Amino acid sequence: MKSKEYIKGRGAQENVHNRFFQHIYETRDDFLEFCRLEGEEVETNKTQYLPIFPKTIVNKVKSPDVGMAFSMNPYQGCEHGCIYCYARNTHEFWGYSAGLDFERKILIKKEAPLLLEAKLKSKNWKAETIVLSGNTDCYQPAEKKYQITRACLEVFLKYRHPVGIITKNAMILRDLDLLKKLAKDRLIGVNISVTSLSEETRRILEPRTVSIKKRLETIRILSENDIPVNAMLAPIIPGINSHEILKLAKAVSDNGACSFAFTVVRLNGAIGQVFADWIRKTLPDKADKVLHQIAECHDGHLNDSRFGIRGRGEGKIATQIHDLMKLARRTYFKDKTFPGLNKELHAAYKDGQLKLF
Repeated sequence: MKSKEYIKGRGAQENVHNRFFQHIYETRDDFLEFCRLEGEEVETNKTQYLPIFPKTIVNKVKSPDVGMAFSMNPYQGCEHGCIYCYARNTHEFWGYSAGLDFERKILIKKEAPLLLEAKLKSKNWKAETIVLSGNTDCYQPAEKKYQITRACLEVFLKYRHPVGIITKNAMILRDLDLLKKLAKDRLIGVNISVTSLSEETRRILEPRTVSIKKRLETIRILSENDIPVNAMLAPIIPGINSHEILKLAKAVSDNGACSFAFTVVRLNGAIGQVFADWIRKTLPDKADKVLHQIAECHDGHLNDSRFGIRGRGEGKIATQIHDLMKLARRTYFKDKTFPGLNKELHAAYKDGQLKLF
C-alpha cells in the first residue's frame, strides 16, 4: 500500500540536497502557514521547460562500461520520472536537485540541430555512431512540443551519418518516415527500454512513460520496417523485476527485437536517497528486502563506481541474474544479431550533398 505522502505521477518523492551546495534551503513553518491562509501553493507539480544554450552538443563517452563512443542529449532532466535513472545526478551540475527537480525542470537545447550540423561538417570529424539519449530520453514529453529530436534526425539523414536512439516512448513512431530513410543505408539502430511486463510496476517505477503494450508494439512496428531494435532490459532490480527476465526476453523477441542488453541496478550519488525514499512510500513492505538485495550485488553498498563491475554486479544474486540472461539468449535470441551501422557514407556527404568528384 502506498503512503499518503505519495506524489502521484512522479517517480521521486522529494528534492534531495544538491551535493554542490554548501547551504540547504528549508521552507519555514510560518511561510507555509501564510500560503495556506492565502490559498497559494508552496510549490507546483507542473513541469517547467527552461531553455539553455550550450556551445557544443556531441559528447565523447569515456566510460568503458557504456556501449557507445559519442552521445547527445536534446534535453536535460526527464519528465518520465524513472526512479532508478542514473542521469538524475547530472541535474546537480545545473544547480538543481536529483529528485523532483530532475522531473519537473526540463532544460531545452533548441540550438541542438545547428550544433550537430556544425559538428558533422567539421573537417576533423570522422563518422562514429552518435547516440541520442545517452543521458536523458530524446522522446520524453517535451519532444512533442519542441521537436528537437526530429530536427536532429533530419541532420543525420542529410549528412548520411550513423545514429543510435535510446528511448522508452512510442513517440519515436512519429518519425518513422525519417527512420525508414536512414535504415535504407544502415544508418540507424534503436534501443527500446522494457523494464517490466507489469503495468502496476511500470506505473510506479516509470510513472510518465508509455504502457508496456505500446512499447512492445513500437518494437514490432520498427522491426517490420527493417529498423533494427535492441531491447534494453534494464535495470534489473532484485525483488522488483528480476523474476521477469525470461518473460521479458521472450516478449521482446516475439515482437522482433534482434538483441537485448541489461544492467544490474546501482544507485550512485543522490539516487540512493531518492530511491530509498521512493520505495518506503510506494512498496513499504518490500523496501528493506529490495534495498538489501541491491546492496548484496555491490559489495554491501547501494553505490558502486567500479568500472567493469558496477553495471554487472557480483555475488549470488547477480550471478543468478546473469545465468537467467544467458538462458534467455540461448532460448529466444539464437541466430539473432544486431547489425553494425554504416560509417562509410558520411565522408561523401560531408558538405550536405553527394560529392561526385
